[in-house]
This record gives sequence, structure tokens and C-alpha cells, in this order.
Amino acid sequence: MTAYIGIDPGAHGAIAYVTHDSWAFNAEEFAKHTPLEWFEFLRFIKNTHGAFAMIERVSAMPRQGVSSTFKFGYQAGMCEAMVIAAGIPYEFVTPVKWQSALKCLSHGNKNVTKKAAEALFPGPLRITHGNADALLIAEYCRRIMGDR
Repeated sequence: MTAYIGIDPGAHGAIAYVTHDSWAFNAEEFAKHTPLEWFEFLRFIKNTHGAFAMIERVSAMPRQGVSSTFKFGYQAGMCEAMVIAAGIPYEFVTPVKWQSALKCLSHGNKNVTKKAAEALFPGPLRITHGNADALLIAEYCRRIMGDR
């Protein structure tokens, strides 16, 4: 059973994964764990399920400070490095692409993607503004990779 991983880089981003039947198993924000714990988590998923990841393609935002931009870029690079080190194949996906496919164009409004994630993943998993995008990216990954 393949695990489909969604990664939303950034200080308030998260990593989530779903399986072939769209069951969400994990969606936690980066701040809750160290980079080593995230790497071990990714390696565990790969070794247990096999995996494919999609990482949201991010860029600097207008009017974002230099320090914030550096931290954001560092976090994004760390996400890619963890996936590579864990031996997980991956692709980048833009927010517009995955949001369009899942019919939840947010235009920056996190409530839109949170509601879409709640509709796709009802149940015990607590969906927050911090983990909703990662869950949706994982679901997008499942739909795209399941077609290949």
C-alpha cells in the first residue's frame, strides 16, 4: 500500500500522508517536531508503505522581510532534503495546481482549504489551518499518482 505524502513548507506548514483509499494517517505541523524526527517519520513511511511525495512549490512573498524570506527558504530546502535523504521520489506542485484540482482555490484564505480538508477527511483527525494544506497536497498526490 503506497503512502502519498503532502508537504506544505514553512514555519506553520506540515507534513501529512494518506493511503490509496484516501485515509489520512498523520498531519502534523513542523513546529511540533525536530528535523531529525521528521526525517525518521518519512523514512518510516517509506519503509512501511512505500511512498511518493509532493512538496508545495513556494517562493518569497511581496513585502516579506529579508529574515522571514531566509527562514522560509531554509524550511523549504530542509523539506526537500529530508525527502531526498529518506529516498522518497517526489515532485513539486504549485498551490494553484493542487487547489484547482481539488476545487478549493483559496486566494490566501486558509479557511477555504481548511473546510475542503474537513470535507475530505471527516473523522477523528483534527484539521487545523496549519495542517489542512498538507492534507490536501497529499490527497492531490494520491489522485495524480494513482492515475500513473
